[in-house]
Amino acid sequence: MGGSARNQGVLEGDDAPGQSPYQRLSQRMLDISGDRGVLKDVIREGAGELVTPDASVLDITLWGMELGLLSMRRGELARFLFKPTYAYGTLGCPPLIPPNTTVLFEIELLDFLDSAESDKFCALSAEQQDQFPLQKVLKVAATEREFGNYLFRQNRFYDAKVRYKRALLLLHRREAPLEEQHLVEAAKLLVLLNLSFTYLKLDRPTRALHFGEQALIIDQKNAKALFRCGQACLLMTEYEKARDFLVRAQKEQPFNHDVNNELKKLASYYRDYVDKEKEMCHRMFAPCENGSTVGEN
Repeated sequence: MGGSARNQGVLEGDDAPGQSPYQRLSQRMLDISGDRGVLKDVIREGAGELVTPDASVLDITLWGMELGLLSMRRGELARFLFKPTYAYGTLGCPPLIPPNTTVLFEIELLDFLDSAESDKFCALSAEQQDQFPLQKVLKVAATEREFGNYLFRQNRFYDAKVRYKRALLLLHRREAPLEEQHLVEAAKLLVLLNLSFTYLKLDRPTRALHFGEQALIIDQKNAKALFRCGQACLLMTEYEKARDFLVRAQKEQPFNHDVNNELKKLASYYRDYVDKEKEMCHRMFAPCENGSTVGEN
């Protein structure tokens, strides 16, 4: 799920004398928990369907926040009050949140992904999946890729790789009519590029190179694929191959900052490599004290 939450403040506990800020705010807010433990005020309306219970909600630690998200639509901005039971409870969250504190959040829901449809489809056999139209396969593969992207942004690279591979398997298994094959290839290209980048993050350059080269089979001039292959070869100290890929990437995008920086890095690494080779050769053939040469028969 994509979104942003801003903690707008901490309100005193319910036992404060007089009318608390919580009580004043709550008078115009909607009760969404049924016990007035989670109250909501819509600042900007969203559109489309409500977030489904099956939607993937990652890193949500507050029960009140989860209930709040389930009441929202894409693009919605809302203010929420969470009573202690739905927030940080009797312990609070020192030093910022005292015990038994009602908290105020603003949450903007940018987007969400419904995993139920994707999970059900992936659980079907290949024969059952083939009974669905191609657009269904493309939609599920796109959902898997988007899940992977979210996990990648969370630095959960192994989990992202699993999602990308699920998407790629769906696309590899599906035979498409010639006139629709370009749709499958375009979807594959995005997944292959993401897999290549993910394996670089996992410090597995051989696999990163493999998926980068698979992407180049689809689009031989793709600058991202050329760049990923160049990065992988550089990590593998295959400097000639790295230079070839990076120069090709630079040809496609001459002003790409990342590509140009990688070429500078390659030049630096190669100079160090040549210097070390020269030093090693010098030591191997340097005269010894008795006048012989190291390595001489």
